[in-house]
Order: sequence, then C-alpha cells, then structure tokens
Amino acid sequence: MRRSAIRRIATIGVYGFTVEGFLEQLASGGVGLLLDLRQRRGVRGPEYSWANSARLQNALAAAGIGYRHVKGLAPTTELRHLQYREDDRRGVGKRNRVALAAEYAERYTHEILDPFDLAALVAELPSDSVTALFCVECDPEACHRSLVAERLHAEHGLPIANLRPR
Repeated sequence: MRRSAIRRIATIGVYGFTVEGFLEQLASGGVGLLLDLRQRRGVRGPEYSWANSARLQNALAAAGIGYRHVKGLAPTTELRHLQYREDDRRGVGKRNRVALAAEYAERYTHEILDPFDLAALVAELPSDSVTALFCVECDPEACHRSLVAERLHAEHGLPIANLRPR
C-alpha cells in the first residue's frame, strides 16, 4: 500500500530578509508554493522593493517556486488600521511588532478566518513540497499568518514551521 504524502506548512515574512536570503530560506525549507496573504502586495521603501508583487513573482518563478495570492485570507483595511492604532498605543512600529492586538486577532478570526473555506484550500495544496504562508512581519506571532497556520494545524493536522532570517 502506498502511503500518501503529508501536506506541510511554513510561514515567512519579508522583514529581515534580502531577496537572496528569502529565496535561500524557501529552498532550504522545501517550499514549492508560496501563498501571499497580503491585501496590498507591496512593501514601502527600497530595502524591500523585491517583495512587491511582480518582482516577487518573477524571483519565485526563477527559483522554481509557485505563487498564489489568497486575498480571501488578507486582513481588511479596517482591521489593519485597528492593529496600527494598537501599535501606536504600545509605541511600536510595524517592523518591530512582536504580537497582535487581542481585538485584531479576535476580529480577524471571526470576520476573515471563520468564513473562509480552509478545507478547499488544503485540498489544493501540494503534497510533495511545503506551502509557505507569506506576509510582511518578521515574527509570525506579529502577523495574521500565525492565525491561519494555527487553524491549519488544529483543524487539518498540518505541521507548521516558521522560517526566519538567519
């Protein structure tokens, strides 16, 4: 009897990476597909211009890694602004946030994650490589991708690895 391969998930952000380091982490993590969970698929500033959608897709294609934008899992503008207000209250910037605001996590889960059909997404994931959940924050705990990863683990038993800059 042939054993079916287990789908695996990784998370990765933009901050702290160069394009070379980002692609190296994906390759060493066995990533074959990157799911972009951003609403706005750009990053401000020249340091991270490589992560703007068209450039990122070109770099991934050259590295043999698939790309898919999953806008249905992106936070709304309203939710992002809620998080920014909490960041301001805490005196932290987006690039050095280490945790999500409780209200943001609750609302993201209720408004975005709960109604999303994760089973359909999981059914489409490759079983011969890792799928990476992608957004901008360095730490997954500071990003909605951690909420998606936790749900994928809890409801679908998918193992999760967090890829970070070396």
